[in-house]
Amino acid sequence: MRASLATLCVSVALIVGSAAANQSRGGWATTRRFDYGEIAKAPAKARAKQNPLESDIQTVAAGKNLFAQHCAECHGEAGQGGKKAPSLRVSEIQGAQPGAIFWILTNGVVRKGMPVWSKLPEPQRWQLVIYIRSLGIAN
Repeated sequence: MRASLATLCVSVALIVGSAAANQSRGGWATTRRFDYGEIAKAPAKARAKQNPLESDIQTVAAGKNLFAQHCAECHGEAGQGGKKAPSLRVSEIQGAQPGAIFWILTNGVVRKGMPVWSKLPEPQRWQLVIYIRSLGIAN
């Protein structure tokens, strides 16, 4: 019994150590090196905003084009993240209210490298919101 418990403890330690090594090499948890807390800082009034383009079927395609022009350089072509910017395909972003994502696009997170996109017309920012949410959560 004691030997089984010792074997189990060693096995768990090896699994945890392997996972930590994988993470430090850029493995499964690289998206977690970024702080997703900024999305939660969106004011209640901003979070409550509804996307006026939600029912427009061409909005995803337009948002994809805008994303390629303005966002993909940092966030990756499929929103998977990169060295400069976090993945947009995590539950913190995909589960966020559209108004919160719009607020981040509008105000940026300048101290962390996210530019302010308030110069983009409001409809284009909403198109980006729809496209970002269409990406879904990455496995």
